Amino acid sequence: MKAGDRLVLGALAGVAATLPMTMAMRRLHGRLPNKERYPLPPREISANLPHLGLTAPTATLLHHFAYGGAAGAAFGLLRPRSARLAGPLFGIGVWVASYLGWIPVLGILRPATLHPARRNALMLAVHLVWGAGLATGLRELEQARRTSFSRVASPAPVLKDRLAEGG
Repeated sequence: MKAGDRLVLGALAGVAATLPMTMAMRRLHGRLPNKERYPLPPREISANLPHLGLTAPTATLLHHFAYGGAAGAAFGLLRPRSARLAGPLFGIGVWVASYLGWIPVLGILRPATLHPARRNALMLAVHLVWGAGLATGLRELEQARRTSFSRVASPAPVLKDRLAEGG
């Protein structure tokens, strides 16, 4: 498969995997003690990005899904084809690289080590959810590409008849 195809399929899988991740984040955030329910990292990070005329919560969702898609694109290019745990491990890697790496280095947020353990556990758990969804979604997209979307078929009989009649 061409690199461009892997990139696009990975991005699609990354965006799709961000939905169950977001659902888990919302539910788990509500279970934190009140003093730990300050905004989760996507909201804190998004505060430093352009909102493009959107409300802050909607811009946060846009940025969050865009990042999930970008990370998914990287996974699509890099993923070993046989490793079953590649997705969840990649999800943890994204968390480590982000919350212990480039985000604190750029001064966007404090490193994860300075946040409560329960919040870090929440973020690790949702990155596992994202990684598992990413790997599963990418496998499904690759299968669809090879099977359901790969062959040029003749139009269905009803469509064929309509085309023959002129529309």
